[in-house]
Amino acid sequence: MSKDKNPRRVAENEAMAKTRMLRTSPQKLNLVAAMIRGKKVETALSDLTFSKKRIAEDVKKCLQSAIANAENNHNLDVDELVVAEAYVGKNLTMKRGRPRARGRFGKIIKPFSELTIKVRQVEEQA
Repeated sequence: MSKDKNPRRVAENEAMAKTRMLRTSPQKLNLVAAMIRGKKVETALSDLTFSKKRIAEDVKKCLQSAIANAENNHNLDVDELVVAEAYVGKNLTMKRGRPRARGRFGKIIKPFSELTIKVRQVEEQA
């Protein structure tokens, strides 16, 4: 007797990748995620490659992981993939400080984020 197989968390024509502990604020990461939402995968990859944002390299890694999951685990066609969702969440926040004038303490907050990218196979209309 074995346990039942876990149901899929995404639809049959979707694949997902998640990156945790990205060292940037969710607000800055969301600017890059918004840049690729709804675009074809090839366009999104080229946009991330030539972006000037530092975090774009990590977003590109996550997108490539989602594409690889779609191809290898779910047998989806890479040429028909579209970035269906790209959303950002908060993660932990490191609290640091620095001594300031007159005995005060300057608070330094170092936020972390997490990124989830879902790609969906969409048949092209002829």
